[in-house]
Amino acid sequence: MQNRYVDLIHQAFEFPQNGFELKNDTLTLYGIDLMAVVREYGTPLRLSYVPKIGEQIERARSWFAEAMAQQQYQGQYHYAYCTKSSHFRFVMEEVLDHGAHLEISSAYDVDLIERLYLSKKLDKDRVVICNGFKSPIYTQRIAKLINLGFRRIVPVLDSKDELGAYLHTIIGSFQIGIRIASEEQPDFAVYTSRLDIRYADVVDYYHEAIAGDQRVELVMLHFFINSGIQDTMYYWNEFRKAVELYCVLRKECPTLRAIDIGGGMPIPDGLDFAEGYDYQYMVSEMVGLLSETCRRHGVPEPDIWTEFGKFTVGESGALLLSVVGEKQQNDREAWYMVDSSLMTTLPDVYGIGQRFPCLPLNKWHNPVKRVNIGGQSCDQADYYNQEVNGQDVHMPELDYAEPLCIGFFHMGAYQEALSGYGGLKHCLLPAPKHLLVDRDAASGELQFQLLAPEQAPEGMLDILGY
Repeated sequence: MQNRYVDLIHQAFEFPQNGFELKNDTLTLYGIDLMAVVREYGTPLRLSYVPKIGEQIERARSWFAEAMAQQQYQGQYHYAYCTKSSHFRFVMEEVLDHGAHLEISSAYDVDLIERLYLSKKLDKDRVVICNGFKSPIYTQRIAKLINLGFRRIVPVLDSKDELGAYLHTIIGSFQIGIRIASEEQPDFAVYTSRLDIRYADVVDYYHEAIAGDQRVELVMLHFFINSGIQDTMYYWNEFRKAVELYCVLRKECPTLRAIDIGGGMPIPDGLDFAEGYDYQYMVSEMVGLLSETCRRHGVPEPDIWTEFGKFTVGESGALLLSVVGEKQQNDREAWYMVDSSLMTTLPDVYGIGQRFPCLPLNKWHNPVKRVNIGGQSCDQADYYNQEVNGQDVHMPELDYAEPLCIGFFHMGAYQEALSGYGGLKHCLLPAPKHLLVDRDAASGELQFQLLAPEQAPEGMLDILGY
C-alpha cells in the first residue's frame, strides 16, 4: 500500500489543477518553481503573481459575454474592482490596465483615486462607484472629485440622509445609486444588514427625495449578499427580490439603467473546489433571471455591474513558510512549527475561520502524516489544523535532506491590510518579505521584484516609542 503524500493527493483530488503542478518532486504555481524562489529569497515570504489579476478579469468577462450572447441579453457587462480587497499599487495598475472600473468604500480611498489620476494611470472617464457608510469627510471628498470634473463618480446611497450632503456641496447635476439592505442568512447574528436602504423604502424614497430634483440622476440599483454568490435558496431568493425591485423602480425612473450585483464570486479554498462550483452556470442563471424578469415586467434589460475583489486578487497571493521544528504533544497530535505567525500573516484564519489551500512545496514522495501547523506566537489560537472540507491537514514526513516548506495559497485578498502591513505585529514577530512575480510582455519570462524586505524590529520599536 502506498503511503506517500503524492499518492494521497492523487487519490483524493484531480491534480494538477488551478495552476498547481508537481515537477521533480517540488510544487510549481503558474510555472513558478516555488522551492527555487525559497532558496533565493528565504522564508517567511509573501508572493504576489501579478498576471493572475488580469486573467481573472478576463475570465469573468468571458462568462458574462457567453451568457449574454446565448440569451440575447440587451444590456452590457461592466467589471469593477473592489479596492478594499487589496490597495497595492501593483494591483491597481494591473486592474486599470485591463480596463476595469473601481469601487471604493471609504474617504481615504479618494486619496488613492487622486494619486492614480496624477500618475496618469486613471482618467476622468473611469467609473468609480462609492460604497459604504458615508461620514462627512467621505461625502466631502466625493463631492470634491465630482466638482473637479470626475463626472463618472457614482455615490451609492447607504442611507436616506446621504443625498442632502451632495446637494449642498456638488456644483451642477450628478449621478447616484441606491444600495438595498439585504436580509442576512438565518444563522447570522442580525436579521438585516446594517448597511443600505430597506427594500420597502426604496421606491417611496425615490419619489420623495429624487424624482423631483433635476440635479440628481438615479442610474444604479445596488445589491450585495455578504455570504457571496452561492447556488443556494437563500441567495437566489435575495437576488430575485432585488431584480423585482429593479423592475418596479425602472417603471418609475427612466434614468435607471444599471443593476450592480456586487462582489462575492468565490475562489478555490481547497483542492476539492473545482468539483463543486460551476462559474459559467452561476453567471448564466443570473443573466437568465434578469432577462426573464425584465421581459415579464416590460422594462429594458439593465447593464450588469460586478465589484469582484477577492475574486480579482485572491488567487494571485501565496504565503511560503518553512517548518522549523516538530513536536509530538500526545499520542494523536503532531505539530509542525513554522517560521512565522499564522495569526499575523493570515488573520482570517484566526478571525473568521477562513481556510486556504495548504500544500507542501517539496518532499511530495515522502510518507504522509496528519499534523497541526503551529505559528511562532505565544497565542494558543495560532494554528491551522483543518481543511475547508473538514479533513485534517496532512503533510509529508520530515527528513534531514532539507527543511520541509509549505505554502498557503489564494490569500491575496484582505490579509495584508487586516494584518497591518508594515505595522506592529503580535509578539513583535516581523512581517515576511514580499516578492512580486510578473512576466515580460514580449518574452513571457518571469520577472522578480522584492517589494518589501522582512520587517526590521527597529521599525516596530519606533512605533512603540522606544
